[in-house]
Amino acid sequence: MFCYQCQETAKNLGCTLRGVCGKQESTANLQDLLIYVLKGISAVADAAGDTDPKTGLFIAQSLFTTITNANFDDDVFVDRIREALRLREELKEKHTDVITDKLPEAVFWAADSVEEFHAKALEVGVLSTANEDIRSLRELLVIGLKGIAAYADHAAILGHEDKSVYAFLTEALASTTKNLSQDEMIALVLKAGETAVNTMALLDKANTSAYGSPEITKVNIGVRGNPGILISGHDLKDMEELLKQTEGTGVDVYTHGEMLPANYYPAFKKYEHFVGNYGNAWWKQNKEFESFNGPILMTTNC
Repeated sequence: MFCYQCQETAKNLGCTLRGVCGKQESTANLQDLLIYVLKGISAVADAAGDTDPKTGLFIAQSLFTTITNANFDDDVFVDRIREALRLREELKEKHTDVITDKLPEAVFWAADSVEEFHAKALEVGVLSTANEDIRSLRELLVIGLKGIAAYADHAAILGHEDKSVYAFLTEALASTTKNLSQDEMIALVLKAGETAVNTMALLDKANTSAYGSPEITKVNIGVRGNPGILISGHDLKDMEELLKQTEGTGVDVYTHGEMLPANYYPAFKKYEHFVGNYGNAWWKQNKEFESFNGPILMTTNC
């Protein structure tokens, strides 16, 4: 295990035994392998010049699962790896004309057992790139792609997709399998920043189209006497579903931490049982979730 994608990483260098976030070594390794197989998918799509929406969304959702605190379920990653291998083979059959021995190993490696997955994961993690400068640029790019993927997935949930975003995900992942110059890699990192801004604009359009433009709002931070549900995270669609399903039941809804912005959207203000925000910042949730004394709905982390 070697993970250094968040600011809490051990000794400000990298987590090697267990994540500061709580992630186990097995989970970190499976995440590395999933990204490796995504690079294989991307290499095929990039060579063919074709990233269809199905492939693009799968890559985005898979990258999203690997961000800090998003998913620690090994079974999910095993299933994702198997699906990624299946999708890669499907693409290879579709684009036989571009499949040559010049493509990276990630295009051809295959396995099915969990034991094989864990063995391969030890070979393809962050430290598999020996040159520190090249490694840093590749990983900076991959971490940027994870953020783009999170925004893209949230937008897709609300019916907004942009093929150019998916195309960049495959271009960038494929680039990490090539021997590019540092200038070429820096250019891709800068392009990742540009794509991230464009994807945030896409998500903003998705959110405001569905729920209206956020308004300056005075948020209630008190509680009422009714039973309540606490919701945190960033997924406004989940917020909408919760409010719809609890309307008229006598159950109040409160946001916490990262879901605080839901209080600013006009579409949610019409629900009388949406009381306001409970508690403080996300990092106090370990105490405040317990003191809430009610069910808690956690949506996506980013």
